[in-house]
Amino acid sequence: MTARSLSKGANVAVESSALRVELVWSQGAGVPDVDASALLLTSGGRVRDDGDFVFYNQPRHASGAVAHLGKQSAAGGMSDTVAVDLGSLEAGIERVVLCASADGGTFGQVPGLMMRLLDAASGDEVARFEMTAGTETAFICGELYLRQGQWKFRAVGQGYAAGLAGLATEFGITVDEPATGAAPPPVPVPVPSPPQAPAPAAGPRLTKGEERLPVDMRKRLSLRKEQVAVSLRKHGAEGVVARVVLVLDASGSMSFLYTRGVVADVVERMAAVAAQLDDDGEMQAWTFASQPARLPDLRLGELPDWLRLHVRVGQVGLFRRNKRPRGLEPGQVDMRTVGIQNEEQRVIAEVRSYVAQHPAPVPTLVLFFSDGGVYRNAEIEQELRAAVEEPIFWQFVGLGRSDYGVLERFDTLPGRRVDNVGFFSVDDISTVPDPELYDRLLSEFPSWITAARQAGIL
Repeated sequence: MTARSLSKGANVAVESSALRVELVWSQGAGVPDVDASALLLTSGGRVRDDGDFVFYNQPRHASGAVAHLGKQSAAGGMSDTVAVDLGSLEAGIERVVLCASADGGTFGQVPGLMMRLLDAASGDEVARFEMTAGTETAFICGELYLRQGQWKFRAVGQGYAAGLAGLATEFGITVDEPATGAAPPPVPVPVPSPPQAPAPAAGPRLTKGEERLPVDMRKRLSLRKEQVAVSLRKHGAEGVVARVVLVLDASGSMSFLYTRGVVADVVERMAAVAAQLDDDGEMQAWTFASQPARLPDLRLGELPDWLRLHVRVGQVGLFRRNKRPRGLEPGQVDMRTVGIQNEEQRVIAEVRSYVAQHPAPVPTLVLFFSDGGVYRNAEIEQELRAAVEEPIFWQFVGLGRSDYGVLERFDTLPGRRVDNVGFFSVDDISTVPDPELYDRLLSEFPSWITAARQAGIL
């Protein structure tokens, strides 16, 4: 390929499938920070969901086809690079829009702004596009697009005054309000009437601290404990005792579920499972995104404060850089350290380590909530296969997004002595009544207990 210097609107055929797209500029006093990003679009010119935006807070696409590699500085110049593997793009993706954003100023203050397209294998320059700008704070520099089976690169040079968020919303990205750190009121969920004359042995256990809850929350808990007991009896697990561990996805795509109060409501509903199964009514808890973080144990009598303090996502909105929070209350996790990506294998490994280091005479039930975007399939499978011989049952619940990967397929994977994983997903968990939710949540756990005892795991 011969390198070409392109003018605005010009295009060139791209023969290599693996590319490096470098955004370069000159350093100097008063020059704002510049970032490269990419949007993966369908033929309709829109993203499929927020996961199709690759940038500094979400640096890798789930397919692995596009990745934000980060910045380098040399000889007074700066570069920020995006890698694109055209051969790995998922079916239906026909454009990769290559963008830039300026933080702390406008592109009129950025000298020497240029985009370079390089062959990733050889390092040869395929094309370059030199840009000039004024008051814009975001730019579409260029785009890779598919035309009659041939990938091409076009020099675009279109500016936006509304910044990265304004540019991204043009293509269907959702801009959420920043998380405040306080959980909003839970979304109302239908609460079933108590079952008629339940068997005494299957009734709800009295739990330490329950009497300290607000009246409405205590009433909901009582009814939900009844329903958990009924579900256990249906599945032949009447009177079973287990340690309950809660894991909450806090990746960027979950922010809407947090701000709506959906996650807070899920935690309250899971507290009833711990109250009925765990002899002390406590849950160990983790949150995760790029990294896992252990949360304080959830004690039933402290549930309202626990929801307020610990059901949280990132400190700032999706499109703004993470800044130091104004102040953390005791026990709170600095959510900047958790990040925004999906790295389920890391929190799975940390929970496994905790169980190994804190053995219990009862099995462990992990209640793991995620909205999908799973892409570390091999690493997750390795962790869950290794966990087969451990006294842990992993119940995964999908919260309505997609791309659950190996979590969804694990039930059918061969080569395990016992089936240690359950999975189901729902479009909107807020609309699922308690009887149905607890029946689905506890449907496979009892059969695993039986199989694990027969195999000598328990």
